[in-house]
Amino acid sequence: MDKKIGFIGSGNMAQAIIGGILNSKLVSENNIMASNTSEGPLQTVKNKYGILVTANNKEVAQFADILFLSVKPDAYEGVIKEIKDYIKEGVIVVTIAAGINLKTVEVAFDKKIKIIRTMPNTPALVGEGMSAICYNSMVTKEELDIVVKIFESFGKAEVIEEKLIDVVSAVSGSSPAYVYMFIEALTQGAVLRGLPWNKAYKFATQAVLGSAKMVLETGEHPALLRDRVCSPGGSTIQGVYSLERNNFEGIIIEAMEKCTEKVIQMSKGQ
Repeated sequence: MDKKIGFIGSGNMAQAIIGGILNSKLVSENNIMASNTSEGPLQTVKNKYGILVTANNKEVAQFADILFLSVKPDAYEGVIKEIKDYIKEGVIVVTIAAGINLKTVEVAFDKKIKIIRTMPNTPALVGEGMSAICYNSMVTKEELDIVVKIFESFGKAEVIEEKLIDVVSAVSGSSPAYVYMFIEALTQGAVLRGLPWNKAYKFATQAVLGSAKMVLETGEHPALLRDRVCSPGGSTIQGVYSLERNNFEGIIIEAMEKCTEKVIQMSKGQ
């Protein structure tokens, strides 16, 4: 890939993306530059990845063909105001913040600009991210494919319509928190019956990982896979019955609804 890639902000998600890019050999270290307002994080990134670093956001803006805005949502307005007169012509701006829509970014730059909005999740930190991607009318198919390839370097990615991205925040952005709670509950249930904590965590976590992999690799409906685990009159169907009686699925769906509503409120509050 003959592109220079810049990151304004060098936190965990930026580092996950940088790591994916380098592991996949999409570009070399000298073609990546990151900025941060603090010297400590900058040196950490430089030592870990060997990329170019700077404390000057304008320098990154002048450097990048693809520019990631990897700062908190409330910092977007200030950062864009700082760099908008320094970006390259034809630059692709990539956002990774919840609640920041394409129109908001276009207005902030006050010019026609190529923008790709993304929603990755925290498993990107271990190379198993799931990212939603949408884009404005200025972006070409070739440019979109390049950015999709970047996101696929640390997991999986899907291009969707922007109107659906708030739902993605609930189904993949926030859901790792629910999964961690589920793993913790499985672990506690095992400990209650005498299994040591360290072994209980391992059994529970691997079961979740393996089950997810079964869904992805077989392409079969989760309900069908569930039924295959449930022998007639067996212990698993007894556990499923208990979950159904306590509205397990309804509770998860309600949590997603609340999450989606909050993201919509955040978007409207810009």
